[in-house]
Amino acid sequence: MAERSTAAVDVAGASGGESGGQNPRRQSKPASDTTADGTRPQPGATPPELHSGHKLARRYRLEECTTRLDGFSSWRAVDEMLRRAVGVHVLPADHSRARSVLAAARSAALLGDPRFVQVLDAVEENDLVYVVHEWLADATPLTELLESGPLEPYEAYQMVTQVSQGMAAAHREGLSHLRLIPSAVLRTGVGQYRIRGLAVNAALRGISADNAARTDTEAIGALLYAAVTQRWPYEEDAYGLAGVPPLAGGGIVPADQVRAGVHRGLAELAMRALVNNGATASSREQPCTTPQEIVTAVAALPRIKPPEPEFPAAFGRAGYGGYSAGPYGPPGGYPPKTTRAAANAPTRPVQAATAPEPPPTLPGRTGKLLKGAVSALLIAALGLGSWQVADALMNGGDNNSTGGAAGQEEEPPEQTKENEPKPDTPTGKSIKVAKAKDFDPQGRDRKEKPADVPKALDGNPSTYWQTDYYGNATFGNLKDGVGIILDLGDVQQVSTLKVSLQGSTGVDFLATPRTVTSMPNSLSDFGKVTGGSGESVVLKAEKPIKTRFVLVWLTELPINDGQYRARVTTIEVTS
Repeated sequence: MAERSTAAVDVAGASGGESGGQNPRRQSKPASDTTADGTRPQPGATPPELHSGHKLARRYRLEECTTRLDGFSSWRAVDEMLRRAVGVHVLPADHSRARSVLAAARSAALLGDPRFVQVLDAVEENDLVYVVHEWLADATPLTELLESGPLEPYEAYQMVTQVSQGMAAAHREGLSHLRLIPSAVLRTGVGQYRIRGLAVNAALRGISADNAARTDTEAIGALLYAAVTQRWPYEEDAYGLAGVPPLAGGGIVPADQVRAGVHRGLAELAMRALVNNGATASSREQPCTTPQEIVTAVAALPRIKPPEPEFPAAFGRAGYGGYSAGPYGPPGGYPPKTTRAAANAPTRPVQAATAPEPPPTLPGRTGKLLKGAVSALLIAALGLGSWQVADALMNGGDNNSTGGAAGQEEEPPEQTKENEPKPDTPTGKSIKVAKAKDFDPQGRDRKEKPADVPKALDGNPSTYWQTDYYGNATFGNLKDGVGIILDLGDVQQVSTLKVSLQGSTGVDFLATPRTVTSMPNSLSDFGKVTGGSGESVVLKAEKPIKTRFVLVWLTELPINDGQYRARVTTIEVTS
């Protein structure tokens, strides 16, 4: 779904008022000498005369104006050099906010956090100042998500987790948002939440705050309140959401009293972030006053599990959402995917199975002759078999004599040495890993801390290979997992994989078929042997397997140093 026009966003924001740049609480209509967002136009600053097809820096071709107010305009554009859609804010170089907009854009560009819509360029040229940012074609604003109802608890949990972590990272670098409204939060097609307009949107509108951390914290609380109730927490309607009349004492009505069935933990967290100007928390917990405090509070919540798949028959119990089970998976591998159309198709009544009709008999004399010939052959075969049985009995069952219909000699039984291990029996011997490689098949650069991989195999529990950090325990819904491929040098018998970690982590033991002799590069090259979770995980194959490549595949992340990331300290493979 295309990114929603910011023109509609700003109109929605104006309908709620911005009260000096804070989260809107009182609705106010702009006076006749104000612009659409309620701010006065800048003297001497006029919007640049731009039109669709105009090019900036001979590179950015303007396509559609999405916002035009207060001396600046915003556009959907095309970067003709890289052939991609981008967004562009344009204002005159003599605009009173031009310097602050440039400074905000350049500071935001240095952050480089993937949870934010990235600033790509910030330029002053030909009496114009313009800021170029990413355009997420598959993203949906939170305002649009809430049109059909409140978010499911798991989705609201993901939203507040990722937004609070992103804002905490921004504040650690001295950056704030100050206009964190529902339209500034986008959900991408892979389920990741992205924040747009960090520092820049506030600079464009001249918004400032004495306590930026508190302002952004309260904004996160308002977003969570809206996500679980589909209502705006203040009295006035705003951003397409109906407001909530205040309590008798002027406080905010707790979220779980606005709508039935609201997740209690999320409702209380929203109120803790909204504690300001008369609002009171619905629990005895201390209020959150910074984004980092929200991050800590979210981590302390009992984990909210994702909803059950809509069509559970589409995946195997240990599946990866469509990846082949390979030779070590459950019997029959993974069932084929079920499409939504097929799942919703009307079922047909099952008819009782009927025996096939016998072939027609041959007519006349031909049929009788064939029947006689078949009968004669059967009698001859029975006679021959009886004669061979009698001959074997008369010879005393000599094993060296030729016998059986095939007339082949029987092989003597295989004799095994008493001390020699039987095939497919675990030996417990440690297997040396010839080579190890990080494995991130669904990542942007397909890398996951490659320089630290040897630390997981040095036998030292104080060193570790660490993953990147993510928005939640399931890799921010961006990927199925990451791992380390172990190359054993040649095909060997493997029975057990032992993995030590910091924090309880989900781990799967995967392996390639013995026919694979080169380094795999796809998850479908592996089959699952077994899986588990914990800080010291011992994964035993039901019976030893023959393979050259073993994959330590992490499926669920713990929290380390306040972030969702895994740390693998030691790995051991035994035969």
